[in-house]
Amino acid sequence: MKILLTGYNGFVGNYVMAQQACEIMADQHGQIMLTDKARMVALISATRPDAVIHLAAQSNVPASFLNPRQTYDINFYGTLNLLEALAESKFTGKFLFVGSGDVYGRVAQLPITEMMPLHPRNPYAVSKVAAEALCYQWSQSSEFAIMMTRSFNHVGPGQSSDFALAGFAKQIMAIKSGQVAPVLTTGNLNVSRDFTDVRDVVRAYLLLLNSGENGEVYNVCSGQERLLGDIVQQMLELAKVNATITSETTLVRKVEQTRVYGDYDKLRQATGWQPEIAFSQTLLDILQDAKA
Repeated sequence: MKILLTGYNGFVGNYVMAQQACEIMADQHGQIMLTDKARMVALISATRPDAVIHLAAQSNVPASFLNPRQTYDINFYGTLNLLEALAESKFTGKFLFVGSGDVYGRVAQLPITEMMPLHPRNPYAVSKVAAEALCYQWSQSSEFAIMMTRSFNHVGPGQSSDFALAGFAKQIMAIKSGQVAPVLTTGNLNVSRDFTDVRDVVRAYLLLLNSGENGEVYNVCSGQERLLGDIVQQMLELAKVNATITSETTLVRKVEQTRVYGDYDKLRQATGWQPEIAFSQTLLDILQDAKA
């Protein structure tokens, strides 16, 4: 299968590019292609992919508050440009739009299923709701199949330290090496999240290209609720580091869901997917990456 990948140089994109079972293609100009439809049409016409995985996005929530218009331009209008380029290139394969579990926002009950209403609480989530709705509309009217995901937090080696677990690991390994005082600075640790190893996530995306149904949206998550405070303690124990933990108010989001975990049963039924990598192994790999 020849797969056209957007966002090839991002965290998840690097793992997709490493797949041996597929021929992965990408515009070497990266996210520029989302705002340059002519280049996209030329690339698609020249390569004739069988499928597209659309990863490219502005995915940093704090940045989306600082510049919401840029977030909408990349995440919504960039997706529209790509869909139009595929149509103009007579594409008839499969398109996977990678969305976010953040679109659910405040929920009344757990676990979170695909049937729950969407209450986005930040510009990034709003942009993903809009792009997902756009993709659904195209799934009903275009000549190619479109599947959508709502991917919950995914982590692993290679992630930017701007994200929580990678940031914790960076601090812990700096403490372990004696570079800084044994003080770990965090945001609010009294919140839970649903974390999935990025390698399991990529496997889900590839399975959806084979078995997902047109117009359907799928949660990609672990189905496990994990408290951030417990994760920090586990990382300290794995690294054999003692540290004082201090909460920095500037790192606490004003708008966030206190408890989060999803249900991936729809994905499992469609593809047979379930998480395979133990969470403790994921944390060890993140710590080792930070050390390196």
